[in-house]
Amino acid sequence: MKIMLGKKVGMTQVFTELGEVIPVTVIEAGPQTVTQIKTVETDGYDAVQVGFQDAKPQRVNKPMTGHFQKSGVLKKHLVEFTPDQGDSYEVGQVMTVQEFEEGKKLDVTGISKGKGTQGNIKRHGHHRGPMTHGSKHKRLGGALAAGTYPSRVFKGNAGPGRMGRETVTVQNVVLVKVIEDRNLLLVKGAVPGPKGGLLRIQYAVKGQDK
Repeated sequence: MKIMLGKKVGMTQVFTELGEVIPVTVIEAGPQTVTQIKTVETDGYDAVQVGFQDAKPQRVNKPMTGHFQKSGVLKKHLVEFTPDQGDSYEVGQVMTVQEFEEGKKLDVTGISKGKGTQGNIKRHGHHRGPMTHGSKHKRLGGALAAGTYPSRVFKGNAGPGRMGRETVTVQNVVLVKVIEDRNLLLVKGAVPGPKGGLLRIQYAVKGQDK
C-alpha cells in the first residue's frame, strides 16, 4: 500500500465536461524520496521509509543526519508503508503523483484544526438551558453523576475541554484530477487540517471500486 505525504494548499472548484461544479481540495503531494528499505532480516519486518520536504542541515540532529547519508537527502517528514507484493524500491528513488490514478478513491489523514478549550455546547453539540425566568443555567454542563450512587463521574463523560488538533482520516474521497507537472492532487470535498498542514494520502482501504 503506497503512502504519499503532502501538504494542504487550499480549496477551489473545477468544472466537468457537462458543466457540473465539483468542490475540490488542492494537495501538493511529493515528490518524496525513499530513505530506507526495511527487511525482516535487518529490522524484523518489511517496510519502505520515505521522506517529504527538504530540511536545512542545521535543523537536522546528528543521528538523523547519519541516517540520511545513504539516501543523500535531508527530509522534514518521514513515513513508512508496507510494499505490495511484487513492488520493488531502491534507496534514493523518487516517488511523484504519477503513483495515483484519476477516478480512484483515497483515504486522506491529517491533523484537524485546534480550537483550544471549548464548552460542552460547541464541543459536543449539547443543548443550552432556558434563557428566561432567572435561569442561571444557560450554557453550563448540567448534571454529571447521581448523588448517592455511583457518587462519582464516569470516565469519558462529555464535557468541556480541549477541542480539535486530533488525527482525523477522511475515507473514500474521489481523486478528481492529477496535475503531474506541479505535483498536485485535486480531491473531491474537504480534508482535515489548516492550509499548509501535513497530509498522508493512500488508496482507500474500504469502498474502493474494483
